Order: sequence, then C-alpha cells, then structure tokens
Amino acid sequence: MKVRNQAYLIAFGNNLKKLIAVKKKTPEEVAAIGNIETKQVYRVINAERSITLSTLLAIAKGLEVHPKKLLDFDYDFEE
Repeated sequence: MKVRNQAYLIAFGNNLKKLIAVKKKTPEEVAAIGNIETKQVYRVINAERSITLSTLLAIAKGLEVHPKKLLDFDYDFEE
C-alpha cells in the first residue's frame, strides 16, 4: 500500500502512543472500549496504515477524549 505522507502517519502514531500513556491505558483497552480490533490500534501506532474516520472515532472513544485531541500535535507540513 502506497502512503502519501509516511512522516505524518509516524507523527500521528507517536501522538496516539503518548495519549495512551497519558490516559494510563493499553492499546488492548483502547480497542476494547472503542469496539475495534487491537491490531487496528497497533497498525495506527506503528504507522502501518492510514487511519479512517471511523477508526479515529473508535480510538477517541477508547481513550475517552474528543477526536480532535488525536489530531492535536505539531507537524511541519512544509517538509
């Protein structure tokens, strides 16, 4: 699968990993609460897949945060 901006996916995954730690949850817990497969969470963390809107919402539910929190990280779009 060709990804347009791998660096952005990596930054998104790092932000997700940070939020999981801050919320003191595991990827398994996030997946269970969000009603998605654990491997989907790991794929996003590891920048293996571009996230869909439905997965974004499920992860936000699992983290008990507003979806915009997942997108709140620094990234240089000019790179």
